[in-house]
Amino acid sequence: MDLKDRVRELRLQGRSPKEIARALKVPPSVVAPLVRAIAVETAPTGESEVAGCWINTGWSDGLGVDPARRWVDDDPGSGAGGMVCVLVARRHTWDRMTVGGYLVDVHCLGVKNAIGPDVLDDLELRRFREYFFGEFAGWQDAPIELARHLVLGSIDYARTLGFEPHEDFAPVADLLGKWKEDAAIRFGRDGRPFYTQGPHDDPGKVLRTLRRKLSDDEFDFLTVGL
Repeated sequence: MDLKDRVRELRLQGRSPKEIARALKVPPSVVAPLVRAIAVETAPTGESEVAGCWINTGWSDGLGVDPARRWVDDDPGSGAGGMVCVLVARRHTWDRMTVGGYLVDVHCLGVKNAIGPDVLDDLELRRFREYFFGEFAGWQDAPIELARHLVLGSIDYARTLGFEPHEDFAPVADLLGKWKEDAAIRFGRDGRPFYTQGPHDDPGKVLRTLRRKLSDDEFDFLTVGL
């Protein structure tokens, strides 16, 4: 059995790409393209049904949102600070769903991290959702179109500043559906790039990247010790 067949067998068991990499003792970067290729081979015609989509409250902090879209933030003052978590579940079988999560810096860096795809049942998904949004004041149901604009639109914005999405984004990119339009969201904080240092960031590298594209008076930042 070749590597792709072994990956396919483990995917049918509901294993995530990272779990497969650990089981096969290969790097995640080797497994990810095989998972994507298998997904293309086995995908039904058209997109799978969206079983659920959720975002944290406070997602609109600092953003400009097209009012014609009627996208509502249930608690705009909850202090998300430009960090948005998006969770998408699509129907996998009648009793299981393929789930992916995205951590997005909508003020500057775009997709900072991603989780999945994982295959979960209803109970597992409810438990995971509580964990996923655990650091936020709350979460709300969202249309898939809003999720798509937040995640894919933030990637387009971040690329204008010199940043690419985290490598874990690729395996769960397809859960968002096709990106066929310009973003109905103005990214940055009040229209300006605003970098806030995260616990796993290299702030010096981020600032050097920004300064290759912008002068110091064209962006704002909040860092520790710089």
